[in-house]
Parts: sequence; C-alpha cells; structure tokens
Amino acid sequence: MSRQRNREVDLMLCAILLCLSDWSAAQISYSVSEEADKGTTVGNLAKDLNIHSQQLEERGFRIVSGYSKTFFEANLRTGALIVNDRIDREELCPNLPKCSLNIEGILSNPMNIYRIEVTILDMNDNAPSFLEQTHVFNISESSSTGERYPLPIAQDADTGSNAVKTYKLSPNEHFSIDVSSGGDSVSAELVLQKALDREKQPAIKLTLTALDGGKPIRSGTMQILVNVIDVNDNTPLFSKPLYKVRISENAPLGTTILKLNATDLDEGPHSDIRYFLMKNGNANSAVKFIVIPESGEITVKVPLDYEESNAYELRVQATDQGASPRSGYSKVLVEVVDVNDNSPEISITSLMSPVKESADIGTVVALVTVTDKDGGQNGLTKCNIEDTVPFTLKSNYKNYYSLIVNGFLDRETVSQYNVTITATDEGNPPLSSAAIITVHISDINDNAPRFPESNINIFVEENSKVGDIISRATAQDSDENENAKLTYSLIDNYPKSFPISTVVNINSETGDIVSLQSFNYEELNTFQFKVQATDSGVPPLSSNVTVNVLILDENDNNPTVLAPYSEHGSVNSESIPYSAEAGYFVAKIRAVDADSGYNALLSYHLSEPKGNNLFRIGTSSGEIRTKRRMSDNDLKTHPLVVLVSDNGEPSLSATVSIDVVVVESTADIQTQFRHVPIQEESFSDLNLYLLISIVSVSVIFLLSLISLIAVKCHRTDGSFSRYSAPMITTHPDGSWSYSKSTQQYDVCFSSDTMKSDVVVFPGPFPPVDGELISINGGDTFTRTQTLPNNDQVRVLQLYMTSFQSP
Repeated sequence: MSRQRNREVDLMLCAILLCLSDWSAAQISYSVSEEADKGTTVGNLAKDLNIHSQQLEERGFRIVSGYSKTFFEANLRTGALIVNDRIDREELCPNLPKCSLNIEGILSNPMNIYRIEVTILDMNDNAPSFLEQTHVFNISESSSTGERYPLPIAQDADTGSNAVKTYKLSPNEHFSIDVSSGGDSVSAELVLQKALDREKQPAIKLTLTALDGGKPIRSGTMQILVNVIDVNDNTPLFSKPLYKVRISENAPLGTTILKLNATDLDEGPHSDIRYFLMKNGNANSAVKFIVIPESGEITVKVPLDYEESNAYELRVQATDQGASPRSGYSKVLVEVVDVNDNSPEISITSLMSPVKESADIGTVVALVTVTDKDGGQNGLTKCNIEDTVPFTLKSNYKNYYSLIVNGFLDRETVSQYNVTITATDEGNPPLSSAAIITVHISDINDNAPRFPESNINIFVEENSKVGDIISRATAQDSDENENAKLTYSLIDNYPKSFPISTVVNINSETGDIVSLQSFNYEELNTFQFKVQATDSGVPPLSSNVTVNVLILDENDNNPTVLAPYSEHGSVNSESIPYSAEAGYFVAKIRAVDADSGYNALLSYHLSEPKGNNLFRIGTSSGEIRTKRRMSDNDLKTHPLVVLVSDNGEPSLSATVSIDVVVVESTADIQTQFRHVPIQEESFSDLNLYLLISIVSVSVIFLLSLISLIAVKCHRTDGSFSRYSAPMITTHPDGSWSYSKSTQQYDVCFSSDTMKSDVVVFPGPFPPVDGELISINGGDTFTRTQTLPNNDQVRVLQLYMTSFQSP
C-alpha cells in the first residue's frame, strides 16, 4: 500500500511540474521480451540520455509508472534500465497486436522528466486451446460423401506469427479436414470421404489438433466424436435356430422356462424387438405357454403334467419396430421332466404345553410324526430343528420322534419358543416341509421385587393437608401372575422418638404414601423410613427401598423486631443534632424470622410523611441515616414507620415506629444504640480495637465452620435428622443473619470496617431451593437457584469478601 501511495504521489508531482515548472522532456524507446528474467538489462539510460551515471545518483534519478507493479527500475551505478518484475504481455495487453509500457524517468536539481516507452515483444509462451474438450457430430449412416461440417476454432493468447496457423486431423478412413485462412483467422471443416455404416462402427473418435506459427511450434487438441445415426437395414436374428429346454412337471404358474434372445444390428426403434408365439405347432402349445413381448420370456400359463404330455414344440417370431418392420423366426422344444412332487407331511401329537421354567433336561414336550406320499427313495425322510433353541429331537422309531428339553429355561428371558421342525425327503431334487411348535414357558417365583432406585427422596411442604398422597413407591417383579402381585408395607429405618406409622401410611396395593399429620418445618424438617415390597409367590420374596422425606419451608412466620425497639406497642424515640451531616447514623433496626431461606431474608423500608425526604434506610442493613443536612424549615420531631418484610410468597411483615427528635447539640443526645459513627479521617485506637475484634470473631467463626464440616463428614446415617439446613447471611453493613428452623441470630458490625457475605448449606440432602443470595452495596440482591435432585448431597457453599479497613 505504501509503494502504491508513493507512485501516486510521484505521478501527481510529475503532472504539477509539467504544468507549472520549467521542464524538459525526451522520448526514449526500448524493447524487451515478455517473461524476461528479473535483472535483464533493457537499455543504457545514462548513454541514451547523455548523462553521466554519477549524475543519475547525485540528482536522485527514479522511475515512475502508473501500473500496479514496478516492472522496471534504474541501476544508478551503471545507468542501466533493468527488469524488476515478471512481465506477461497477454496479461497487460490481451488481444492486442502491439503492447508497450510508458514510464517516466525523473531527475532533480534541476527537474527533468524523460518519457520512456518499452515495447513488450511477444514470445510463443501460450499453446492453442479449444473452449470445449469434446465436440459431438450426429451424422446419419445414409449421408453422402463430400458433406462438410464446420469444426470449432482454437484460441491462442499469442499474436502475430505465434497465433494459430493451421489444423490437423488424426488419420481415419471416413473423414478429412479442409483448412482455410481469411485475414488473421484460420478455420477448418470436416469433410466426409467414405460412406458410414453404423452396424460396423457406431461411433468414430477423431483428434483435432491446432498448431501455431511460433518456434518451437505449440499445439492444442480436442476430441471429435461422430455418432452414426441408424437406418433400418437389418433383420432381427435369433441366437439359435432351435432352443431346447427341460422343465419340471410341478413348475409353478408363471415360471420362466426360457428367455428368447434376438439381436438387430440397427439401433433405436429399428432394433426394438417384440416377441410372439406363432399358432402353428402343437395344438395346445399356445394354451400351455405365453411369451412376454418386450422381454422374450416364455412362462408357464397353466399347470403341466408329465403323464398328459412330455414335450411341446413352439414357433417364435421376433419383429423390430421400424417404419417397415423386419421379422426373424426360430423354434423351441420344451421337454417335461417327472419330479418328486410330494413334500413330507409333519403332524404333532401329545403337545405338553406350557412347560415349567424349572423343567429338567430330557423332559418330553411333544411327539412328532413325519409321512411322505411318495414311494421308494422319495418317501424316505429325515427330520431336524432349524433354530437354536433349548430343545432337541430324539428318534424313537423310523419316522417317529420326541421333542425334549435340552437346555436351561428362563421365562423372564424368553416366555415362549417357536420351534421350527423341518422334514426333508431323499428325492432328487429333495423336497421339504416345516412345522412350527409353539412351546409356552410357565413361571415360577424366582425373582424378588425390584425398586428402580435404592433411595426415594420426597419433598413435602409444611402445613400440607393430612391425608395427601406425598409420593408413590413402585417396584417391579420380573415374574408374572401371583408371583408378580406385590404388597407394600412400612419399616422403621432407625429407632426414633416417634413410630413412623404415626407420621405416614402406605397403601399396600398401590404403594401410595399418605401423610397422617401436617408437618411443621420449624419442628421437623427431615425423617427417614423404609418401604418393603413383597410378592405373592410361594415362598414369597421381598426387597426394601429407603425413603427420605424433606419438609419444605413455608412462609408462615412474621418477622420479629429485636430489642431495643419494639413493634406495634409503643413509639420508640431517637435524637439527632441539628448539625448532623448527610449520612448521619440515626438508628439500626434488627429483626429475625423463624422461617428459612428466602422466607427468612428480610428487607427494611421507611415510611415518612409526604414531603419529608430527610431520612433513608438500608434495605438489607436496617440502618437509618440522614439524606441531607437539616434546614430551618424541617420539623423538630419526625415520626418514622419502619416496615420489615421477608422475601416469602406472599410476603409477611412487621412495623416499628420511631420518633426522631432534632436537638441543638450532640450533648443533648441520649440513645441506647450507636455502633456506626461517621468514618473518621484518621485511624483511631477505637478502629484498631474494632479491627482486632472483627479478626478474632472471624477466626472463631472459621474454626467453628471447619469443625462443623468435620462432624458432617464423619456423621453416620443414624444422625440423619439431627441437622437441618441453616443459612447464615451477611449484609454490606456488617450484620450477620443466622436462620435454622425456629432460631435466628443477628450480629452487628460496623459497615466501615468489614463487608462479608457468608452462605452455609450443610445437610445430608440437597436443599429444596438451594439459593446463593448476593447483596451488594446498593441494598439490592440477586439469587441463583438450584433445583433439588434425588441424590443425597451435602452442600457447603462459602463466600466471603476480604476485610476492608476504615
């Protein structure tokens, strides 16, 4: 791109200098062959311009051209104009007899411009070529000699003497070539020299060669295909004057006994042959057989009988479909052969079905008898079982057999067998017949019931109705009938403080598990028992499945405001100085919720009189702060109502009333709770003590958390119900909330000293709605929810941000 820009700049500079400057120009002409090697000398510029080569270098001589490539450059030391890039005359000047390149040579101080014309001389570097590889002529075999057919013209990118000069045709006996020249073009015609005969040569392949006048001569070829068009000048001819064929007397109707074959040397309709049976011959030949006109297949029309006639003579005719059709004739002799036309017959007697799957090897299943109406060798038979089955045939006497058990039977794998018995006689050719014996296998109670999974996890909402079907335990039994009829019962998994039969019941027939009481998540959140499935076989078989019941929390507890503030009963009071800045800490509302998860996630909202926008509250922290500084127009007492709402559906809430009194100085302020002062500019001793306290509490918390994990990892299944799913959350202001069943705690830290989020879900099973709640500094929160699965999973998710100093 930079070289292109330089050339454009040089051309523009030349144009400006030519128009505005005092310049001198000279015309120099050179010639060079195309495809000259790089570095080839075109001419001596220093000599032709009458300038010393040293001056060329001192005055900054350069070559300028408007072409995309720099074909030439000047050697400033020798003054020679040399080739710099590949030159292809056919690319630069396609289809032009003369090709020249105009370039400029520029000298500075003073400015001189020299026009240089370089004529590109053509080389014979391109061979003649045809636009198509094969050209087809369709010529009738009745065409007269001397007829002419124009041949395709070859193309040659070279010019002058290097262009196409003549054409040649490959040697053959039917065609010659006539070449004619007109101006700069050369053409050729194909001339028919000898009459064509399609039957001898249906297609003639020729090679047309185009030659140029270069040295050395180059050439290009193309294939000429002459298709000889047929005329009807040949009669159909059968492959044999007499056909002999043998056919069995029991040949089925439609059996092809012979396919006639006649050929016609013509083509198209002239060689399209149809076959016919002539009526002369045996009187009943046309009744017994029929020929298909298109294919020449002779087939049996009615049943044949050797005793009726042992031979038939047929006369056949083959006719083409020409305008003047021609016909050929032949004879067919059909010999009827007597064959073994009676197949063996199989009869089954005394079939013992069904057979128990526990039957011993050698147990007789059925008796088989084989008979054949033929006599002699054709009446002798042999019998065998075709398929691979746990049965075999035992010969009793001559053509009498017993079908007996020969392998292990399993009804659950194969409930019935279709045993194919084949009987074959010893005729020539042998005939055979087959019979299928269906053997049913009866069931025994050898399979215990199976549950699809080893554990069933059931999620039940608290406060659900008594008598609801909370799940269904379904087992499968591979046996059938009474052996597969199942009954269900409950089994206590471990010793409990209450019998499982007081909590749930099971339908013995359907396996429906029904609750016998309404569950309270805050009192009982998990329990476990077993369901046993027993079949009705003799003896009965049974299997168990463990059922884990997890109670889902419902938002049935209102938030409770913690001391020192009380809800509903009385109005609480707080004081702030008149000089309080924006963000001044007024009070902190703390509340807990006996529920769990989102039902225990609390948010705080502030209700003020209309027009009063002096205070704000952190939706997650519960801190009340001033939005702005006081003004003389503000009231001295501000009644505030704080609404504490949980995140359940529907949401439950509690309210607390606070009267904020504005006093003249900080000395008049008496409050019970001040934890979050305005951030100081310097790092005080109080901040240091507070940081040490936070670190200590965090270390204690982490040690407790590690201990809890260790206990969980070594806990046995017997302690299943001792742990629920506690949740510990923290807010940006530093408060921690802990919720587990009916317990919830809140720990307050300064929002300026610590920010952390901790969420813990320990438990033997996956939480019903495992959610990670992230609360940002803008008092907003997002959720990431994970649906429960059926596996017992202990989940511990811990997220803690780094400590920040004030």
